[in-house]
Amino acid sequence: MKHLLKLEDWSTDEIINTLNLADQLKYEQKHGIEHKILAGKTLGMIFEKSSTRTRVSFEVGMTQLGGYPLFLSSNDLQIGRGEPVQDTARVLSRFLDGIMIRTFKQEEVEALAEYGSIPIINGLTDYCHPCQVLADLMTIREFKGKLEGLKMCFIGDGNNMMNSLIVGALSTGMSFSAACPKGYMPPEHIIEFGKKYGNGKFEIVEDPMEAAKNAGARDMIVLNEALAAAIGAGLPVSDPVGNMVVDIGGGTTDSAVVVLGGIACHKSVRTGGTYIDKAIVEYIARRSKPSIGERTAEQIKLTLGSALMGGDEHMEVRGRSMIPGCPKA
Repeated sequence: MKHLLKLEDWSTDEIINTLNLADQLKYEQKHGIEHKILAGKTLGMIFEKSSTRTRVSFEVGMTQLGGYPLFLSSNDLQIGRGEPVQDTARVLSRFLDGIMIRTFKQEEVEALAEYGSIPIINGLTDYCHPCQVLADLMTIREFKGKLEGLKMCFIGDGNNMMNSLIVGALSTGMSFSAACPKGYMPPEHIIEFGKKYGNGKFEIVEDPMEAAKNAGARDMIVLNEALAAAIGAGLPVSDPVGNMVVDIGGGTTDSAVVVLGGIACHKSVRTGGTYIDKAIVEYIARRSKPSIGERTAEQIKLTLGSALMGGDEHMEVRGRSMIPGCPKA
């Protein structure tokens, strides 16, 4: 019986075989070919952390495969209200054919696998996000035609996404360049996992410029809140050129729009602060003609409220297009 608890547990062949199967199922779905390979099967979906995309994708996917998705919120279960996870695992194993769980602690996912008797899928924990990274690898391969020999760049905190991207990229023959603030590095064993691939395959630095350029970016422009507000207000600022934009708000990386080798991808690193306007993405798309991966590109919304102009004076910029001439988000 095979679980998906974290990508470190999977071999390269297992990852590639999964991507191959996903490609085949996507082709069949697109061409109206039924693939009810999970007919009669029920997947329990435990959501201790809510999510739009995870719930919709698993429910739709399970339905397309002929199975039945059963949504279980934390309010529906005794887990977390005194019942040990071991008991929950044993009880659900009697009724279900598999469990997908989106929760906080990785230990909870591991315990379900240890004490249950059905496959367990990690829909997200604070430690890793294997399903998301498998989808990212699928999209990269779809647009680039391969994974082997490519280089991935990640800019942000050493969070669950970075942990899984490091493992997924290196396991499939990619190299990995990361920029992470001091004090927010990924766990030491993840760094050691990367180091075992040798120099030139893995690096982690503190400077986002260095990581981006080492990953093959032609240029990188850092927009702080004042500059972003100035662009939004139509003040005379030189047009951004290049293929990477990173918005630094409040001294931390809020989000990044990355265009490397024809793929644009937006990742929210923090939920607060300033988000990059969708207009920037559209502007870059028109200028550098990248292809936006439908599975990895995120919808980007403008949430700028005001920017400090000096002293206590603020300039209202809400709803303004970030780059003159671009459609408003």
